[in-house]
Amino acid sequence: MALPELTQKLVESKLGTYCHNKIPAHLQQQFRLSFSFWSNCVTLFEEREVHDTPGEWTKMPIAQFRLDVVDGLWRLYCADLKRRDSWLRYQDVEPARDFEVLLGAMDLDRSGAFWG
Repeated sequence: MALPELTQKLVESKLGTYCHNKIPAHLQQQFRLSFSFWSNCVTLFEEREVHDTPGEWTKMPIAQFRLDVVDGLWRLYCADLKRRDSWLRYQDVEPARDFEVLLGAMDLDRSGAFWG
């Protein structure tokens, strides 16, 4: 089930601001953050320019936010580096109604699950 339109717009705004502010201006030519929506999920990616191919970028998944439409709570997942296209539930933050709580948890992460 896709996210409700208003919810998607709010997430686009909050996550767009987060992505823009997370990367210092002097580094934005080397890497950037982006995100995409699929069903009830929002996936955050780190993009880096391919070293030998200027103008070509590669994506690496960082986090996934999933909205449970039954209870209305967002849950945070980190990429499982051992298995491609797999996610692990991030245990250091409880599910939350406020999407920004999960963004804050990513910044406070001391395990290196998101920003290594």
